[in-house]
Amino acid sequence: MEETLSQYQIRPPTYGKLITVLSIDGGGIRGIIPGVILAYLESQLQELDGEDVRIADYFDVIAGTSTGGLITAMLTAPNNEKRPLYAAKEIVPFYLENSPKIFPQARGPFAEVTNLFKVLTGPKYNGKYLHMLTRDILGGTRLHQSLTNIVIPTFDIKNLQPVIFSSYKVPSKPVLDALLSDICISTSAAPTLFPAHYFKNSDDKGLEKEFNLIDGGVAANNPTLVAISEVTKQVLKQNPDFFPIKPMDYDRFLVISIGTGSSKTDHKYNAKMTSKWGLVGWLYNYGSTPVVDVFNQATADMIDFHLCVVFEALRSENNYLRIQEDTLSGTISSADIATKENLENLVNVGEGLLKNPASRVNLDTGHYEPIENGGTNEETLKKFARMLSDERKLRELKFMNVNGSK
Repeated sequence: MEETLSQYQIRPPTYGKLITVLSIDGGGIRGIIPGVILAYLESQLQELDGEDVRIADYFDVIAGTSTGGLITAMLTAPNNEKRPLYAAKEIVPFYLENSPKIFPQARGPFAEVTNLFKVLTGPKYNGKYLHMLTRDILGGTRLHQSLTNIVIPTFDIKNLQPVIFSSYKVPSKPVLDALLSDICISTSAAPTLFPAHYFKNSDDKGLEKEFNLIDGGVAANNPTLVAISEVTKQVLKQNPDFFPIKPMDYDRFLVISIGTGSSKTDHKYNAKMTSKWGLVGWLYNYGSTPVVDVFNQATADMIDFHLCVVFEALRSENNYLRIQEDTLSGTISSADIATKENLENLVNVGEGLLKNPASRVNLDTGHYEPIENGGTNEETLKKFARMLSDERKLRELKFMNVNGSK
């Protein structure tokens, strides 16, 4: 970051003690759940530092996949006053208003047959409203213009490799400085739901690159580890914005990772059932797409497993907060059933999750279990808000001491 920051933007980590990371999973309409969590976190930051502060003012990097990528852009893209386009409290109303138009529901007695036909013959949704909405919101804003560093994973279906759109990469790979709208459309292009997204981008020297992208959830539905890796690479490159840290210094990271819910306790599938499935069965069953569910949940869980082990092994578990609900069932676990009732139920899930005990994944069972004497997620977020506020104030004080009042 440059020294000519606004009065709100956070100073570089080199002036503080921590590197702050926020990560938001993918999950379609279930983005409502992190929307509720983030609104609460931002309200706690505002109680500490004033009503004008925003989430982007406290995190060195915000990462998001799919619907999490859209939320990331909403929280970090600048408006005309160089402040975030959206306050966190505006995310849920945005989803309630626009989800039924992004995911128009088939109706009538043959709705299930209609959905199956769509999945077998092409994307379930044409994506036109999502594309129009995204371009209207983000306009000509490019990756480098975000108010803090952001990381949004996608997957190139032509080259069969992940493409990570990262603010940190722009100086060395300016061809990645794409429109935020193209990045958000790409990371949201979930197989079977939306069409893949193609676009070209050029750097200032005329070097052109083409992208053939689909949902970032194929690579990292939980992008927390991707964000930490991007930061670590900057440290290894001796970026002056970062203090020197060793590879095992996880106590220097402050990480909040927010999931969009899963249906582990719903037991929709089992070996006997799936052993009989062919292409159609894996593509569409019980109103969902099993193969997509499996891949997205597998990548999210593997990352959480890894981070839990590392943070606990290095005695830094109090610096890592994962908020996830793994007891969703029925239509509420869907990524695209955007009925009024289902959307309102997701708001209730998010509000209930705040009241639930803070939890960590049990590495044996795969389920989230309450942390002993850990309090609720609400109470834990208050603690993290205080840590974020203290870190921001420390950086500002050290910056002033080093650079004077300029």
